[in-house]
Amino acid sequence: MEKTPVLILAPLPDFLMQPLLAAHVCHDYFHAEDKAALLAQVGPEIRGIVMSGGTVSPVALLEQLPKLEIMSVFGVGYDGVPVDWCKAHGIRVTNTPDVLTEDVADTASALVLMTSRRLVAASRFLHAGAWTKGPFPLAHALHGKLAGIVGLGRIGKAIAQRLEAHGMRIAYHGRTKQDVAWEYVDSLIALAQAADFMIVATPGGAATRHLINAEVLVALGAKGTLINIARGSVVDEAALIAALQNGTIRGAGLDVFENEPQVPEALMQCENAVLLPHLSSGTHETRAEMARLVVANLAAHFSGAALLTPVC
Repeated sequence: MEKTPVLILAPLPDFLMQPLLAAHVCHDYFHAEDKAALLAQVGPEIRGIVMSGGTVSPVALLEQLPKLEIMSVFGVGYDGVPVDWCKAHGIRVTNTPDVLTEDVADTASALVLMTSRRLVAASRFLHAGAWTKGPFPLAHALHGKLAGIVGLGRIGKAIAQRLEAHGMRIAYHGRTKQDVAWEYVDSLIALAQAADFMIVATPGGAATRHLINAEVLVALGAKGTLINIARGSVVDEAALIAALQNGTIRGAGLDVFENEPQVPEALMQCENAVLLPHLSSGTHETRAEMARLVVANLAAHFSGAALLTPVC
């Protein structure tokens, strides 16, 4: 069977590249030294794109691919895909939802624990030999505290279930009130004012850019901690750094950043912040299932079958 030409827009793990190479002719746009030359050579033949969830695929690039039929995203987020443009041009878009829900929720729960109990600082304290000179300072309990979740989708619900098991009270804010037992708060500011932990689990993209801004952080206040496992763009990073430096909020736990993998030095110097390198879905099991979905969606499309996880 003739292999289908696809364009690779991001560095991908071997366990995804191997099945892609077995089924397709893969052209590596991300690592190409002369991207314009590569597009001139193979652009007219490209029928598919594979990209990671954090990759941006500008319309100017897609316009150079006249035979493009499908974009298969290795991730649940697809805010870098011009979905409306794709719909208008009959290009299918897929992602890898559901399979990473549990791991991302685990990471959010871990960040709540790490920030409330100051576990990273405690580990450093012990490794530095400071325990022999006195006990580690007291931290804060979770039970009885309010977790305010911004975005109660699949991941938001899974986070709520985990934190409820820790004895936390749950409230949420989103576009609509849902049929759940948790309290709905129709104002983001009101949720911030009430919350001890504000957990961001909303999609990225233009609609949510800097949704968590200086005003929200002031409302969260000195008793509050911000947790973000969504997209770095949802939080105004400069405002967050200022809030951490000035004690406007108690702390932050972040797995995502505005310009990752670049993280501002000022943020890394904040002792009241726990920072992770976007590893929320980073388990062997989840990434393997995400890779399977990417390949399966391409196979389904090119064989004329229904897509497994269509966005459009």
